[in-house]
Amino acid sequence: MIKFKESLMLAFGSINSAKLRSALTALGIIIGVAAVVANLSLGASFDQYFTDELGEFGDNFIIVMAQDTGLFGNSQLEVIRRTQGVEDVSPLKQRSAEVEFRSVSRQITIEGTSQDLPDVLGINLESGNYFTDNNQFVAVVGNQVATERFDRPIGNRNSIDITFRRSDGTTVTQTFKVIGITEAPEPGALQTGFNPETSIFIPISAMNELLDETDYGAFAARAATPEEVRPVSDQIDRNLARSLGVPARDLDRDDVKPYSIINQADIVEQLDELTTALTVLITAVALIALLVGSIGIMNIMLVTVTERTKEIGLMKSLGFTYRDLLSLFLIEAMVLGLIGGILGAGLGLVGSFILEFSLGLPHVFPIYLIFTAFFVSVLIGLISGVYPANKAAKMNPVDALRSE
Repeated sequence: MIKFKESLMLAFGSINSAKLRSALTALGIIIGVAAVVANLSLGASFDQYFTDELGEFGDNFIIVMAQDTGLFGNSQLEVIRRTQGVEDVSPLKQRSAEVEFRSVSRQITIEGTSQDLPDVLGINLESGNYFTDNNQFVAVVGNQVATERFDRPIGNRNSIDITFRRSDGTTVTQTFKVIGITEAPEPGALQTGFNPETSIFIPISAMNELLDETDYGAFAARAATPEEVRPVSDQIDRNLARSLGVPARDLDRDDVKPYSIINQADIVEQLDELTTALTVLITAVALIALLVGSIGIMNIMLVTVTERTKEIGLMKSLGFTYRDLLSLFLIEAMVLGLIGGILGAGLGLVGSFILEFSLGLPHVFPIYLIFTAFFVSVLIGLISGVYPANKAAKMNPVDALRSE
C-alpha cells in the first residue's frame, strides 16, 4: 500500500508539472474563498462598529417620538418619569435655525433639551458645563459646529444669535451665551439623526418661549440596566397609551399609534438583520464561485486521468491497488482545493483589511474563518475528486497500457 507521504509528493509533482492549468483550476476556489472570508470579516467589523458607536450613547437608552405636533407635553413627561425602571428622562425638541456668529450665518440643528440629557445619552463635554433647568438663554455647542461651520472657532463665553421661524411665519432672534463644547467625534463616527457634534443644545424652556409653544417633540429616557430596556420600553408604551387614550388593542400597531418608541436593543436587532441579509446575499454569490471552482477541479482531474491513462496502467501492473490509486487522485484534488483555500483566505484577509481601513471600520477578523476556509476548500477538492479518482482506480491495466 502506498504511503500518504508518497501520495502527497506525487500529487504535488503532478500539480507542479502543469502550473498554469493548476492555477486556473484553483482560481474559482480562490475567488470564492476570498469573497466569503472578506464578506464575513466585513460583517463582523460592521457589527463591532455599530455596537461601539451605539455604546457611546449608552446601552440602555429609550427614545419616544411624537408623530403629531402638540402630542407631548408635561403630563406625558411625568408619565414617563414615573414609569418603574426609568432612571432619567429628558424632553427633546428639534428645529433648524439660522445661527449667526461674528457676522457669519449658518443653518444649524438646534436641540431643545433639559439638564438630564447628558446622563440619558452619555454626551460628554470637551470644555465648559452643560446647562441646568434654571438657565435660560445659554447654549452648548457641538464640536463640529464650533470648529468647522464658521470662519472662526466658537469658544466658551462667546455669544451667538439664533433666529427661529415660528409656525405663523414670523421670526424671532435671541442671543445665547456659549457655556460648553461637546467632545470631538472619533474618525469615522456613526452619523445619525441625533448627532451631538453637529447640533447646538439650548434649554427646551427657552426654545418653547421663543417659538411660543408648549409641546415637546420627543423624550429620551434611560433604563436602570440594559436588561431592563425592553421591559421598561413596553411599560412606557402602555402608560403613554393610557395617557393619550390609545386602545390597548392598538399597542402593537405602529401605523395607528401617534408615537413610536425605539431603543438600542431594537436598533441593534435591526442592524443585525440588515448585516445578516447582506452577508447571506454576498455569501450566496461566493458559493456560486466555489461551485464553479469545484466543477473546474473535477474537469481538470478528468483531463488528468485521461492524460495519465498509460501511467495508471503501469501503476496497476506494478501492484498499485484500487485504494492506492483512489487515494492518490483524491489527495491531488484536495491539494488543489487547499492551495485555492490558502490563497483565497490570504486575498480575503487583505481585501477586508483594505476595505475596513478605507471605511474607517475596526479591523475584526474571526480566526475561525481561516480554519473554515481551509476545511471548506479541502472538502470541495475531496468531493470534486471522487468521480475522477474512482474512474482512474477502476481502469483495466491492460486497456490502459494499450491506450494511445
